Amino acid sequence: MEHTPITPASSAPGRLLKMADVVHETSLHRATIYRHIKSGNFPESVKLGAKRVAWREADIEAWKATRPANSPENGA
Repeated sequence: MEHTPITPASSAPGRLLKMADVVHETSLHRATIYRHIKSGNFPESVKLGAKRVAWREADIEAWKATRPANSPENGA
């Protein structure tokens, strides 16, 4: 019986990221992320339940691509 390899989660299309993942991916504090959302400068979250939100990985990657590499928001 052959086993099919499992696709890593990071390459799964349409992957949703939890806040901790978004913090890790952007190097921003969660309060900063929510401040950027409020000002319209960050992707909106997807509501999964009454107290659960996530972000589309593609939206976060697209947002990161628009940020200058030496931006203070990116830890430079």
